Amino acid sequence: MLLFNRRQFRGFTVFLFTLAIFWGGGQPALAQNATIDELIVTNSSTDLLLFLTVNNAFTKQMEEGIKNGIPVAFNFYVKLERKRMWLNQELVSLKFDHTLSYDTLKEEYTIVRSELAGQTLRTKSLAEAKKAMVQLNGLMVTQLKVLLPEAGYLLRVKAKLSEKTLPLYVHYVIPFWSLWDFETQWYTVEFRY
Repeated sequence: MLLFNRRQFRGFTVFLFTLAIFWGGGQPALAQNATIDELIVTNSSTDLLLFLTVNNAFTKQMEEGIKNGIPVAFNFYVKLERKRMWLNQELVSLKFDHTLSYDTLKEEYTIVRSELAGQTLRTKSLAEAKKAMVQLNGLMVTQLKVLLPEAGYLLRVKAKLSEKTLPLYVHYVIPFWSLWDFETQWYTVEFRY
């Protein structure tokens, strides 16, 4: 039977608390402050288009993990609603992924973006790979013919690190996995068509 005196118990408690903070229990304190900037909603002659950039999506730990062969996937969420008196009408709800992996033999980064089916980007530059991961350039949200003239609309967007980035339970083995976590708040653009 183990018996602790008060000093040993306090020391043990502080040790456990420190472990909890650094091994995932303190996510809010360690989480990144990822934000969505340069959020632009515009249109072509036929479609409603979205442009945005996610800032602070990568940490040094994530970059090291990528270089060691751990793929990273971001989820993007886009919702378009028509404003109404009582309850807004959801017109579009999109979810798509960007995945970044590194081939150590070729020393090459590969980016797959689900909204650009069949288009894989390969580059030797980590900076270029990160830029492709965090930007949406001219994403087609919906066709203009779906929108009513003079009606009010809300376009909401959010980005987060995919929970499928690591195989099942591996995040419990890798120290400081919580330092990889990021999720933006919902960002909203209100406009009239």
